Parts: sequence; structure tokens; C-alpha cells
Amino acid sequence: MENILTLTNLTKEFGAITAVKNLSFTIKKGNVYGILGPNGSGKSTTLGIVLNVVNKTSGQFTWFDGNTSTHDALKKVGAIIERPNFYPYMTASQNLKLVCKIKEVNSSKIEEKLEIVGLLDRKDSKFRTFSLGMKQRLAIASALLNDPEILILDEPTNGLDPQGIHQIREIIKKIAAQGTTILLASHLLDEVEKVCSHVVIIRKGMKLYSGRVDEMNASYGFFELKSNQNSILKEWIAKHKDFKNFKEDQKGKITAFLAHELDAESLNRQLFKEGIVLTHIVKRKESLEEQFLQLTNNLK
Repeated sequence: MENILTLTNLTKEFGAITAVKNLSFTIKKGNVYGILGPNGSGKSTTLGIVLNVVNKTSGQFTWFDGNTSTHDALKKVGAIIERPNFYPYMTASQNLKLVCKIKEVNSSKIEEKLEIVGLLDRKDSKFRTFSLGMKQRLAIASALLNDPEILILDEPTNGLDPQGIHQIREIIKKIAAQGTTILLASHLLDEVEKVCSHVVIIRKGMKLYSGRVDEMNASYGFFELKSNQNSILKEWIAKHKDFKNFKEDQKGKITAFLAHELDAESLNRQLFKEGIVLTHIVKRKESLEEQFLQLTNNLK
């Protein structure tokens, strides 16, 4: 599959603060990628670097075949990395015609792009009459005017109401279905789970996970355990190769995360042989949220 963007050990320092640290990942054609992380994790800085609005400190990034200059590559990129900036007294069509002049692209596709974002019926309405969600949809239409190979969106649903969020997500899915590669930054796990095929999770500028969303969700699950011998049980779990980590809540319930496949009957039998009697055992599947929290909480 053709590479669209490759980051190699990308680092950005602002004085004593390292916003992005040795970040490496590859965006391949035809997928929807999410850069997921808490606010302040380096998502926007990363997008700013590859869009040539923030200077990197070290490392490198290459567009497409690696021989395309950033200037030429950005002609094939559509991006929204800050709030849309249109003229309030001009109509949607007039604003997009102005964008076409700036981008030096033909204005013949304005109506087609307005149709994609559901604004064709408002093409002659002034921008100042638009809701926040409509303004964001018009920004997406403007980013599509040059028929980009990749669309880059920074927190595309930020500040929107539930209906606006749903509309933007449906538009992203529609654009992706037409073959455009999409890279979006978000702090919302729900957003990434619903619209992305791949995810790069970062915290404090460092990559914690990169891969398919469904593969991240393909964990071995975890056990919820209780025993009248919890201290012995915790010692046993800590030494056992089938478990990667565990935690205990205030009520004495131990949540033990699996590193390998293990069924409840086998676990119960092993513990009984060690003289540990369980008063509670339930095996559960980890949700994407639980895995995300584990990843981001493990990095202090």
C-alpha cells in the first residue's frame, strides 16, 4: 500500500518543554488515521510540523514517495488546523470562490463539495448566519476544493453539539469511502473508535501505540478476582507469566490483565492447587477505553 506520510524520530522542543519526542509512524493511502491523546499531548504540534507551520527540532518527515518537496506535497493536502476563517458578509459560495483563487484551483467543483458537506441548499446564505457546525462543514468543503489525496483535521468536532458532532463524523466517513486518506487529531476516544481504521496514541509527545483500531481491541481480556487471601493472590499474579499487570480497588476486588489466553476454569484450578480459594471470578473483555486508559496512565 502506497505511503502518504512518514514520520521518523520527529522531535519538537519549545525551550525546556519537549512537545513531540522521537515520534515515528506511517500513514498509508486509503485509511482513516486518528492521532489520539489527552489535551497537550503534542497532536496539534505534530500536525503543524508536517504542514510546515511549525519548525521541527530534529527528526524528519517525508511526503508520498519521499522525493516530493513539502511545498509540492501540500498542493495535494487539504487541512483544517484552526477555526475556519471566512468573511461573515459573504455567502458560502463567494467564500469558497475566494479560497479557489488563493489555492489557484478551478471553482467548478464548489457545488460538488458543498453537496458532500450538506450545505448546497445554503450556498447563497451569508457565512454569519451559519451555526458553528455549519461553519465547520464549510471549512471541510474548502479543504476539499483541490481534491486532496489526504485530508488533515485537528479536533474536527470540538465545541459542537451532539447533532453537529454526528454530522461531521458522517461526512468524514463519506469522504473516506470515496478513497481520500484522512488524518485527524482528537482527544475523544469515541470519535476515533467510530470513524478511524488506524490509531496512533500519544502522551507527552511520545507514541504509546500505533496500529489498527480493531487490533488494539483484540486483547486477551482481564479477570475480576476476590479471595480471602488477597495478599497471597496478588503475589501469585505478579509472578505468573499469563498476566501483564493488576490493580486492587478499595473493596478488595483485583483486576488482573492478561498477557496470554487463559480461561476461568484453568485459572481456578491453578489457584486451588496453590491453596488459594476464590470467592469471586469473572472474565471480561477489555474495551478500547480500558486499554486507552491503561496506556495513558502507565506513563507518568
